[in-house]
Amino acid sequence: MLEVHASPLVNWETCATTGNDAERLACYDQLARHAPAQPAVQEIAMQRTTPETRQVSPLSRHWELDDAAKRGTFLLKPHAPNYFLPAKYSDSPNNTPLQGTGLQSNLGLESIEAKIQLSFKAKAVEGLFNANSDLWVGFTGTSYWQMYNSNGSSPFRESNYEPEAMLVFRTHYDLAGLTGRFINLGLVHQSNGRPEGLSRSWNRVYAQFGFERGNWAFLIRPWYRIPENAAEDDNPDIEDYLGHGDLLATYKDGGVTYSLLLRNNLNTSSNRGAIQASWSFPLHGRLNGYVQYFNGYGESLIDYNHSQQSIGIGVSLTDWM
Repeated sequence: MLEVHASPLVNWETCATTGNDAERLACYDQLARHAPAQPAVQEIAMQRTTPETRQVSPLSRHWELDDAAKRGTFLLKPHAPNYFLPAKYSDSPNNTPLQGTGLQSNLGLESIEAKIQLSFKAKAVEGLFNANSDLWVGFTGTSYWQMYNSNGSSPFRESNYEPEAMLVFRTHYDLAGLTGRFINLGLVHQSNGRPEGLSRSWNRVYAQFGFERGNWAFLIRPWYRIPENAAEDDNPDIEDYLGHGDLLATYKDGGVTYSLLLRNNLNTSSNRGAIQASWSFPLHGRLNGYVQYFNGYGESLIDYNHSQQSIGIGVSLTDWM
């Protein structure tokens, strides 16, 4: 019987030129039994299961929760949404924000103004305690600009500054159909840097729990205000209006993102809170259209005890995730 020991090309040619049908069939059978596995097929199968090629969820990409999403330290990334609203209408501008004085002058604010927010973060330490813990630092600045107030020289009426540090622990557990992806322990300062009477500030520690399911992500963040000296506290009742935590829900479908942010003081007798809803959609390249609706207390720090309803339209570069 014909023995096959040559290269694959020679073997196939040898079998094809074998005159006897039985020997030719035996040649093909022996060649098939000794044929090596196809490297290309094996390589493709391996590539399909590597972390680098698995799809990364928006929540994982935002916080680098999977190995495939890691980008190292000190790389600036978006934190809260980055947007510019050239037209934001309020049904009740806060014309008398002064505190600690018997005289309340009317600021003469226009109902339509502009709003700008810039927010970024960076991973300062990767694997601080173990492979599943990272230290992040972030900053968010939000400004309210009376762009159309020519009588008041079009001033920036309020700017809020919010630096924070965040220790993020990666998790993976199931709860009520949701997957718990991280626990974030944070320290945040927020202030407006204004003089007495208009000064607002507070410091908080918080724990944020991140969940996801399909296109949905949910962030639950209870916080505790760090007490201040009563004589130096610019806003001792701020928790009565901004509450003790917030809940953020986002739905992302391709380039379209819907988000809902809720705050409440959980006080049944004098209940106060806020709702902020936003919608972003692709315009051109990385530029998105952006619509934001707010109703309640504390759209800005100067307005923490002032209730209003506003809607703005503009553009954004990034959303919550």
